[in-house]
Amino acid sequence: MLLKLPAVLTHNQAGVCARSLTVTLRAAAADTEPVIADASEMTQFDSSALAVLLECRREALALGRTFFVQDLPPRLRQLAGLYGIAALIPSPS
Repeated sequence: MLLKLPAVLTHNQAGVCARSLTVTLRAAAADTEPVIADASEMTQFDSSALAVLLECRREALALGRTFFVQDLPPRLRQLAGLYGIAALIPSPS
């Protein structure tokens, strides 16, 4: 399952985005394929984007699915490293 992240994901959009993505995940609860969050379109973001990714990860794991993030912008990957959560948002192999 592919979840597309928006181009802009800052504090102002984080709550709505997280709810929308978790609703999408729950709607496909019977699916067993990995959940991949596609961050390729992200151009404007802050640390709230990491909170959205962690919420998606929590939901995916609760549904018994694995979770990956593809094309995470380098600056956001660096921020995840600073917060010590980079291992929680792995890239797909």
